[in-house]
Amino acid sequence: MMVEKRPFSTVIRHLVLLSGVVLVLFPIYVALVASSHPVENLLGRIPAWFGGQFIDNYKQILGSGMSAARSAPVGLMMVNSLIMALGIAVGKISISLISSYAIVYFRFPLRPVFFWLIFITLMLPVEVRILPTFQVIADLHMLNTYAGLILPLIASATATFLFRQFFMTIPDELLEAARIDGAGPLRFFWDVVLPLSRTNIAALFVILFIYGWNQYLWPLLVTTEENMYTVVMGIQRMVTATDWVPQWNMIMATAILGLLPPVIVVLVMQRLFVKGLIETEK
Repeated sequence: MMVEKRPFSTVIRHLVLLSGVVLVLFPIYVALVASSHPVENLLGRIPAWFGGQFIDNYKQILGSGMSAARSAPVGLMMVNSLIMALGIAVGKISISLISSYAIVYFRFPLRPVFFWLIFITLMLPVEVRILPTFQVIADLHMLNTYAGLILPLIASATATFLFRQFFMTIPDELLEAARIDGAGPLRFFWDVVLPLSRTNIAALFVILFIYGWNQYLWPLLVTTEENMYTVVMGIQRMVTATDWVPQWNMIMATAILGLLPPVIVVLVMQRLFVKGLIETEK
């Protein structure tokens, strides 16, 4: 069978892809260029090429922040964001794994009811329950703490549903073989279910890490001390400060730094991420 070559359509496809790449990368290039110049060079228009203060600007923003915006060092804010994102991702996955394992493999009264009660919480995001959740965190003295940033966001009905659906595809023969070998529920979970869930865990980890890293509203409410600000909060404070001229070189440097951890996570885990989304058989 001969394969017909269509060079024109191939060129069109490549042009469309290149156009998409340019559209995505152009704002990043502008931010990189702006972050390498002194602020005076950005008052008119953004230069077309890199300046000579690239390293100095990043050293300043990482080490001391911007005092005019009452901003903590971006290095500290990135640590706070990293702890929050990892805590949310690991917490959501851990709780979802345990709850979905119990729903699928344990027999107890009203089991379907409990699952649907968990699933209904999808209609109650943190924005809907934000006032009572804030009151609980305040009463427990968790304001300006990592626990206050993480704990209200670690329950995930979506992850529970996805793990439940996957666990239901695991053959019953594996469970019977584990019972014959004398493996208890914990041993079966650790040696069989968890390794089979590796790609699903990786895919969810990428999504949930980015979700936690990009949180803005909840950290804005529960943190009032500068040393607990996240990087997303820091960018917003730098842009909206009203008593000074925005230092766009520092703001762009902070935006680039805030972009790096999610990009690194996606690049490191992209193979498992794609496999976890498209794989149907384990």
